[in-house]
Amino acid sequence: MYRGDDVMNIKEDIRPISYIKANAAEILEQVNETHRPVYVTQNGEAKAVLLDTESYEKMKKAIGLLKLLTQGERDINNGKFLSQEDFFSGLDRAFDIERP
Repeated sequence: MYRGDDVMNIKEDIRPISYIKANAAEILEQVNETHRPVYVTQNGEAKAVLLDTESYEKMKKAIGLLKLLTQGERDINNGKFLSQEDFFSGLDRAFDIERP
């Protein structure tokens, strides 16, 4: 994932597979230091993206949150929701809690 003011550097961020094969350690160091993805090309076409693990994990979490938001929005649009009062009353009943 890009950080604030990072801008893609075409020369550093797009590499042919042959360069990746010959310079794997250097590319991994670059990806981990800059937190910018490296786009891997084969026969002139983009084929893969290399990310550092920290950026990858952040991206997975962000996607997970977006999926939850999408499901919630779908439920609301389909009328699958409870009022706050009904929700908390249901919790109280489920946990045998008596409120004054």
